[in-house]
Amino acid sequence: MGKVIAIYARKSVERVDSISIESQIEFCKYETRGNDYKVYSDNGYSGKNTDRPAFHNMINDIKAGRISAVIVYKLDRISRSILDFSSMMELFQKYDVSFISATEKFDTASPMGRAMLNICIVFAQLERETIQQRVTDAYSARSKKGFYMGGKIPYGFSKTQTVLHGVHTSKYITNVEEAEDVQKIFDVYSFPSATLGDVLRELNKDSSHNKRGKLWSTARISELIRNPIYCKADYSVYEFYKSQGANIYNEPDDFQGINGLYMFKGKNSNRKTWDLSGREIVLAPHEGIIDADIWLKCRKKLMLNHQVKTSKPKNSWLCGVIKCGNCGYAAVIKKAKTKAGKYFVCSCSMSSKGCNGIGRTVYADELEQAIKSEIEIKINSLSITSPANCQNERKREIEKIRIEIDKLDNKIASLVEKVENADAVLMKHINNKVSELDSQKQELNQKLYNIENSQPVFSVDKITNCMSVWDIMSFDDKRAIVKILIKKIIVSENGYLIEWNV
Repeated sequence: MGKVIAIYARKSVERVDSISIESQIEFCKYETRGNDYKVYSDNGYSGKNTDRPAFHNMINDIKAGRISAVIVYKLDRISRSILDFSSMMELFQKYDVSFISATEKFDTASPMGRAMLNICIVFAQLERETIQQRVTDAYSARSKKGFYMGGKIPYGFSKTQTVLHGVHTSKYITNVEEAEDVQKIFDVYSFPSATLGDVLRELNKDSSHNKRGKLWSTARISELIRNPIYCKADYSVYEFYKSQGANIYNEPDDFQGINGLYMFKGKNSNRKTWDLSGREIVLAPHEGIIDADIWLKCRKKLMLNHQVKTSKPKNSWLCGVIKCGNCGYAAVIKKAKTKAGKYFVCSCSMSSKGCNGIGRTVYADELEQAIKSEIEIKINSLSITSPANCQNERKREIEKIRIEIDKLDNKIASLVEKVENADAVLMKHINNKVSELDSQKQELNQKLYNIENSQPVFSVDKITNCMSVWDIMSFDDKRAIVKILIKKIIVSENGYLIEWNV
């Protein structure tokens, strides 16, 4: 059986005075020019969508190759949606079906008809993009207010109903059992020498599956660590994202170390996970799980993984703190083909600056063993007297000052914007005000400098725990502990003298 022409007619219930189905068919019959045709009619259906039985039958016949052309009384009989019409035209072109409007002389078999078709497709594309933009704008507006935007619930959380800005929405609440895994991930990875593989092995001690039945993997762990939804975001987290070029939609004062964060793609089209420029950061209504300092340590550490780092030979974890007792210059490692292997010598004695050297052979292994014992003794004494919360108080004071500096910068920038339209009187007032604000900023900068460069008070609990596993610790971890505790070690012919930081 050969192809036939389809006559499509539709009458809406919305307009009882519209042309009847029969009249539409009569108009269309003339355009068949005596060729075989088949009528498809939908009586009582709107043209705002394509949810019509006869229309679907016609489309199925087109896909089956039974139709050569489609004739309608007017364009709006087949569709009132330009998007639907555009989709239909693409389908007609695919199956080599002509389209004819009997009263509007619209025939895609002719050059003018094809031109009209292209115009319709252009407007359809414009409407698609307009709709997409409206959806994007609405999504962006809701996300900037911290509304729940759907999607998979992150591991460590459950969902509950809440009201935000007078609107019913959802927010996350901590899932206690899952949160234990999340805490373990950050605790293990925050250790300087720990790798994602170490975290995976620690998790797999209990089970290779998480509490949702999914396999743990380094990729899954990495994704979890990158997600700011877990952090208790304080000002240091605000500074981190600001320094990375992210767009932050909350004021610095809002970062109180309680709430987690939502992160959206924003204008960032880069798929690299370490590139945060253009990303959108919004405070979420839920409470975070991980303290800001631990979260930042892990996040920054993960950012370095995309870089291929080279390392220098690891000679001694005491390098940098050993000083010659004669001249005060740094002592450096020198290797020898002896049983001892390496020893410290004065760097000045190796040049033409005149130092006679330390005065004795200082074997690196022996000195390391002696300093390790000194560190252990020092830590035992500090663990009794060091207040655990001093470091947190110092951190809060630094954050408070930085927030004040940030506010002053905003005020100065606001005044500078007004300079262009200012008269002489207003200009004088602006200059005076800017000078006043700048003086306040300098005072705060000096105060910040003094606090940051003062002798810090350290909590030694974690260091104490590390001493029990000193012999299996990494070179970098030992260096980090020495840097915290020791200012310098003066080595002379009479022995050594340690100047402590604490």
